[in-house]
Amino acid sequence: MSNSSSIRHFLLLALADTRQLQLLHFCLLLGISLAALLGNGLIISAVACGHHLHTPMFFFLLNLALTDLGSICTTVPKAMHNSLWDTSNISYTGCAAQLFFFTFFISAEFYLLTIMCYDRYVSICKPLHYGTLLGSRACAHMAAAAWASAFLNALMHTANTFSLSLCHGNALGQFFCEIPQILKLSCSHSYLRELRLLAVSAFLAFGCFMFIVFSYVQIFRAVLRIPSEQGRHKAFSTCLPHLAVVSLFISTAVFSYLKSPSISSPSLDLALSVLYSVVPAALNPLIYSLRNQELKAAVWRLMTRCFQKH
Repeated sequence: MSNSSSIRHFLLLALADTRQLQLLHFCLLLGISLAALLGNGLIISAVACGHHLHTPMFFFLLNLALTDLGSICTTVPKAMHNSLWDTSNISYTGCAAQLFFFTFFISAEFYLLTIMCYDRYVSICKPLHYGTLLGSRACAHMAAAAWASAFLNALMHTANTFSLSLCHGNALGQFFCEIPQILKLSCSHSYLRELRLLAVSAFLAFGCFMFIVFSYVQIFRAVLRIPSEQGRHKAFSTCLPHLAVVSLFISTAVFSYLKSPSISSPSLDLALSVLYSVVPAALNPLIYSLRNQELKAAVWRLMTRCFQKH
């Protein structure tokens, strides 16, 4: 038994038991990280440098790429370090920082995905009002609201979680620091305050989810009313990447946190945590670039210029 004041470090869950598997996991995480850094870095550079991409959709996509970079840089480097050096330690302050930044970037990503859904809704359902509803100032305000809300959400959860008394050791059942794992270490009843805060966050997230569902119902109804097949295909093409990213983000997180305890196992939990915390950051740039010809062309031009300079 120990309290939180005596805990100087936490023990993270090892990705593997044998040295060979640890090195394999290191290589896999390195590959995923490099793919995420390259893909998101190219999107950020292409949107920032391509003046014809200075539109609301690409502005929000740039912000989304920043959240993907932030989330993968928060969790993966420590996991790679632990796999390479066969250790599982993370300092108390390091754990608090990791929890804060992970919550911050994941919250920002969900808020931005909600705003991007609104962008698609206005583009397809209210095209005549697009310039008015989504002007440069409105887009900047919405993006700032998403980042500020995510910051406050992460700050409240981190402060609340690390103010709890921890009486059940310091071993976390996860390869990075997250709120549910630290709550498992807390003393009886001391975690109820954080559970109430989590319930408020879950309610807000559910509100965002319902907004996305309602928006896509309206979008599909509007698309099906378009007389030409080419027009319908073009409208669907602008929505499908966002819908795919939202589905990947929500389905993996929901299944990971709300799955039945009867199907829970350490290996499954670990695989799911990698799926919702690491994989989307590498897949999101691929999903968007595959379906968007403008973005694909801008990335190709950017890469061509870089190769020509060298």
